[in-house]
Amino acid sequence: ANKMEELQTLSRTQPEYRQCSVMCFTETWLQDHIPDSSVSLPGFLTVRADRDLKRSGKRKGGGVAVLVNNRWCHPGHVSVKCRLCSPDVELLAVSCRPYYLPREFTSVVLATVYIPPSAIAENACDAISSVVTKLQTQHPNAFVAISGDFNHASLSATLPTFQQFVSCSTRENKTLDLCYANVKNAYMSKTRPPLGQSDHNLVFLCSEYKPLVQRQPVTRRTVRKWSQDAEEALQGCFETTDWMTLCQGYEEDINAMTGCVTDYINFCVDNIIPTRTVRCFANNKPWITSELKNLLNEKKRAFKEGDRELLRSIQKQLKIKIRDSKEAYRKKLENKLQRNNIRDVWSGMKKITGFKQRKDCTDGSLDTANELNKFFNRFSSGTNPASSSPVPSQSDIPSSSDPTFSCHTPALLSSNAVMDSSGSINLSSTKSGDAAAPFTSPSHLSVSRSQVKRQLERLNRNKAAGPDGVSPRVLKACAEQLCGILQHLFNLSLAQEKVPVLWKTSCLVPVPKKTRPSVNDDYRPVALTSHIMKVLERLLLVHLNKQTRTYQDPLQFAYRHGVGVEDAIIQLLQPIHCHLDKAGSTVRVMFFDFSSAFNTIQPDVLCQKLQKTQVGASTIAWIKDYLTNRPQFVRLKNCTSNQAISNIGAPQGTVLSPFLFTLYTSDFQYKSETCHLQKYSDDSAVVGCIRDGQEAEYRELVERFVAWCGNNHLTLNVNKTKEMILDFRRNRVESNTVSIMGEEVEVVEEYKYLGVHLDNRLDWRKNSEAVYKKGHSRLHFLRTLRSFNVCSKMLQIFYKSVVESVISSAIVCWGSSIRSRDLKRLNSLIKKAGSVLGTTVEPLEEIM
Repeated sequence: ANKMEELQTLSRTQPEYRQCSVMCFTETWLQDHIPDSSVSLPGFLTVRADRDLKRSGKRKGGGVAVLVNNRWCHPGHVSVKCRLCSPDVELLAVSCRPYYLPREFTSVVLATVYIPPSAIAENACDAISSVVTKLQTQHPNAFVAISGDFNHASLSATLPTFQQFVSCSTRENKTLDLCYANVKNAYMSKTRPPLGQSDHNLVFLCSEYKPLVQRQPVTRRTVRKWSQDAEEALQGCFETTDWMTLCQGYEEDINAMTGCVTDYINFCVDNIIPTRTVRCFANNKPWITSELKNLLNEKKRAFKEGDRELLRSIQKQLKIKIRDSKEAYRKKLENKLQRNNIRDVWSGMKKITGFKQRKDCTDGSLDTANELNKFFNRFSSGTNPASSSPVPSQSDIPSSSDPTFSCHTPALLSSNAVMDSSGSINLSSTKSGDAAAPFTSPSHLSVSRSQVKRQLERLNRNKAAGPDGVSPRVLKACAEQLCGILQHLFNLSLAQEKVPVLWKTSCLVPVPKKTRPSVNDDYRPVALTSHIMKVLERLLLVHLNKQTRTYQDPLQFAYRHGVGVEDAIIQLLQPIHCHLDKAGSTVRVMFFDFSSAFNTIQPDVLCQKLQKTQVGASTIAWIKDYLTNRPQFVRLKNCTSNQAISNIGAPQGTVLSPFLFTLYTSDFQYKSETCHLQKYSDDSAVVGCIRDGQEAEYRELVERFVAWCGNNHLTLNVNKTKEMILDFRRNRVESNTVSIMGEEVEVVEEYKYLGVHLDNRLDWRKNSEAVYKKGHSRLHFLRTLRSFNVCSKMLQIFYKSVVESVISSAIVCWGSSIRSRDLKRLNSLIKKAGSVLGTTVEPLEEIM
C-alpha cells in the first residue's frame, strides 16, 4: 500500500511519471483477492498476471503487471496476448494500438517478465523466445519490447536480433532489470529512486527512435516512362540512322567519335522517351496507389473541417481500399510467378518485406566530395611511380635451388602448367598429353557484330547509367540497331590501343564500410563506369582468360568458373585436419590484409608480367591505356566533386579489374607438403604444418611473401593481419610471434575468413552463433511476407533464398564438425521458420 500511495503521488505531482506511456512492474505480490481498484492509477489501465501457486511451485511473491496510459492508447485497443507462469519464468504479454504510431509499425507488443534467482536461465530464455517468436509470427511488423527482472539470465543468445537498452545499475552496482527491443537505438535509460523500500531502482526509458520518414526524407527522382511503343519508336530511330554520315569528319579520332555517338544516343532517348518527376517516401508500401493517396488526403481535409460523419465514411472506404490494394498486389505477384517471371516476383517480395532496401547516397558538401576524391586517388601522382620503381627481381622470389621450397600442383585443382619452387609457371614442363593447343595471338584483337549483340542483350536493364548517361535499358532494347556502330568503336579502340576517355571515366560512389563512418578510410569507392565499356571488357575478358590460363595461380579461388568460397575454405582446412591427427604437430595460419589492394596496382609492373604470358603486345598496350589517365569524380547525394586523374590502380566495380588483380599476384605461387599460399582475390593466407617445432619453412615463406608484396607495391596492413595457431596437445609450447616490417603480428583465437568464422579449436562455436544470429534476423522478412497471404510457393522461394541460404552457407565445410548443442540450436531456428511457412522444413542433417 505504501508503494501505491507513493506511485499515485508521483503521477499527480511529476509530469515524468504522469506522461509515461507504459509502466511495467515485477514482483507485485498481488493475489486474486486483491481488486484492480487497489492497484490502479488515475488515467491508466491496469493489466495483471498474478503468480499461480500451483504452476510456479511457490507460495508467495512473484507476479507482474502493466499499466497503460489512456492518453497514449485507448483501453479498448489493449489486449492480453499471453500469460505464462512456471518455476523458471513469469510473463505477461499485451498488444497495444496507440493513437499515434510510425507507419513502419502496425502495433506495439509489450512483454513483462520476472525470472526468479532459482530459475534455470536456459529454460526461462527458451520459454520467452518461444512466446516472442509466436507473437512476431502473428504481428510481423510490430514493435516488440521485453522488460523485467532478469536476474542471472540474458536473451542475447536466444533473441540475438533484439537490443538491450538498460545501461545503468538497477540493484546496488548490478544491472538486473533489462529491456530488450527489436529496433536499434530505441531508448536511453536513466535511473530513478526506488519505490518505497524496494531494493531495485526504477528505470526510466526515454524514446530516441526516429521514424523512418524523418531519417530518410522525401526524395524527388526523374524517371523515364518506358512502354512498348516507346521502345519501338527508339528502335526505329536508330534503325534509320546513317552512322557513317554521323561520324564523318572524325576519321581515326576515337575520343571525338565516341563522344558523337554517345551524345546522339542520349539525344534520341531524350526526345522519344518521356520523363516524369516522382516523390519517393521512405515508408511507402508497394501497394499504395494514387487512389489510396487521394482517400488519405480526403481524410485529412475532413478531419481539419471537423466533419465527423464524413470522416467516419472515408475511414470505412479507406479500410476497404487498403484491403483491395493489397489483394491486387498479391494477385499481381502470383500471376508473375505463374508466368515464370521470377525476377519481378523477387523484386516484389523484397519490396513487401523490406529485404535489402536501396540505401540513399552518402550525404555531404562539395568540400567533402573533393576530400574523398583526393583520398581515393592518394596513390596517384603527377608521374606514374611504377615507371621509376624497380621490377621485382628473381631474388625476391623463393629460390628453386632451395629443396625446402619444392612445390607441387594441388590435388584440389588441375592445371596444365607445372609450378616450380620459385613460384613461377614453367611452360616447358607441361606434359604434352595434357597441354592445350598453342594460342596464336593476332596483331590486335577484334570483335564481331554477333558477339557485341549477344553481350548487349545480356545487360541488366535495371542498373544505373554510367558517367556517359547511356542507360543499359537503351542498349539492351536496341541491341540489334546499336551493335554495328559499337562493333566499329570497339575494333577501332583495340586497333589504336586506346580507350576513349569517356569510357574510362569513373563516377565513384562512397559505400560505407561501417554503420557510422567517421573517417575517409571508412568508405569503399565503387566505380560507376560506362556500360558500353563493360560490354567491351566482357568481350576482352574471354580472350585474356584463354591467353593466361596456364599462368593463373591454381590456388587463386576468386573469379574462376566452378570454383568458389567453399573450395578455398576446404583447401585451407584439409591439410590442417590431416596434420593435427599426427603426434606433436601444430599448425600456424597467417591471414594477410592489404590496404586498398586494387588501388595500388602499378600498370607498368602489370604490363611487364603480362609480357611473360601469351597476351599480345597490342592487348597489353590497350590494358595500360585502360589503367592510366583515368578521370574520376566522387558523387554524393547533392553534389559531385571536381575531376582528378588517376594513373595507379584499377577501378573497383568494373569487369576487368578483378581479373587483372589475380594476374598481378599470380607470379607468387607456393605449395609444398607442409606449407602453401592460397588466395581469394586479395584475401591471402599462408598455412604452415609444423612438427616438433620445425617452422623455418613457414617463417621463410611469410618473409618472402612480405618482400614480394613490397616490391610489387602492395601495402600490407599489419594491424589487421592476424595469425592463428592450432595446437591440440595437452602440454602446449609457447610459440614465438611473427614480425612483419618490425611489428609483431597479433595471434588470435578466432578469425573471420571469407564469411566463415574459424577458431583455434575447430569446433565452429563462433560460426554457429553468427549463423544463428543472421538466420534469426531473416525470419522477420519471412513473417512479413506471410502476413501478406501470398501463396505457399512464393514463401518457399523466399525461405530458400533468404533464410536457408544463410543457415547452409559453406555447410560442407563445417557441417560434420559442428557441436550437437549448436546443431540443435540451428534446427530450432529451422523449426521456427517451418512454423511460419506452415509446413515441415528439412533439418540441417538432411541439408548436409
